[in-house]
Amino acid sequence: MSLTKPLLLLGATLLPALATAQAARPAAKAITLIVPYTAGGSVDFNARVVAQRLSERLNQSVVIENVAGAGGAVGLGRAAAAAPDGYTLVAGTDSAMAIARLINPAAYRFDPLQALTPVGMLNTAPMVLVAGPRLPAKTYAEFVQQAKAKPGHLTYATSGIGTVLQLAMELLKERSGIFVTHVPYRGGAQIASDVIGGQVDTAMLISTTAVPQVTAGRLRALGVTSATRMESLPQVPTFGEMPGLKGYSMVSWTGIFAPAGTPPAVVTRLNEELNAVLKEAEVAGKLRAQGAVPGTGTPADLGASFAPSTSATRRSCATPTSRSRRACHSAARPFVLPA
Repeated sequence: MSLTKPLLLLGATLLPALATAQAARPAAKAITLIVPYTAGGSVDFNARVVAQRLSERLNQSVVIENVAGAGGAVGLGRAAAAAPDGYTLVAGTDSAMAIARLINPAAYRFDPLQALTPVGMLNTAPMVLVAGPRLPAKTYAEFVQQAKAKPGHLTYATSGIGTVLQLAMELLKERSGIFVTHVPYRGGAQIASDVIGGQVDTAMLISTTAVPQVTAGRLRALGVTSATRMESLPQVPTFGEMPGLKGYSMVSWTGIFAPAGTPPAVVTRLNEELNAVLKEAEVAGKLRAQGAVPGTGTPADLGASFAPSTSATRRSCATPTSRSRRACHSAARPFVLPA
């Protein structure tokens, strides 16, 4: 069968039962790729880069739908409640899929790991702690000194409570012995503008959001969370290089998921097409230019990525005296999977 045949035809050929249920549907019905965050952020950028090429390879429209709220839970819930027919996908991050439900169980009355099935890894990316032009600190060491002089006075922003960005910063605060107040946002796009404008002092951002702002001189990078320096920001040290932070290393990942129960043949086809797109020089170049690493591997490989995220979260939440433990119990409005 040609790789350019619509996804529906694959299901009709390999899965007669599925074809019967979908017989009345248009042969080229659009695939909806839900981004559970606001437009303009890192997840949105990467999803749009890949969606365009997926659309061309599948000969079907792949439409991005931004469904923000509850740290990604609203978008995940929308995808989980959709029909498992391959027409609805979601760009799930480690924050929303594996971390937030452990930090704040009340916010998730459904288990994303059970309600959604892995399709493939979209990308991995380090995080960058950035400061605005109004903050006197020029290095992380100076930032720590300033934070210790006025505990709780400085602020840092992330794209929400229970995100990998908050976890990374809380662990960093714990290792550095500082208290900086968390300001959660609904997405990464507005954060950069507010740090530049001085409404918030610093932010922990995914590299795809941070790199363009840093290279343009609008934000100052204080450190990166990866084990090695980033090719796109070679002058910025890793936190692991800094005194007292040896061994500190965290990266974020984003994967593509489908509703649980999506036929394996459909998941396999989508995985193959996703991997093919991510290997294309133009697509890979756009992701790498933003500090992201294009994904690869099988659906099972993506499933295995949950373990490090959940392990780090459980360690942080189990530390009796840590402020990061208190962050684990931040109040948030419960989100229930739609009926």
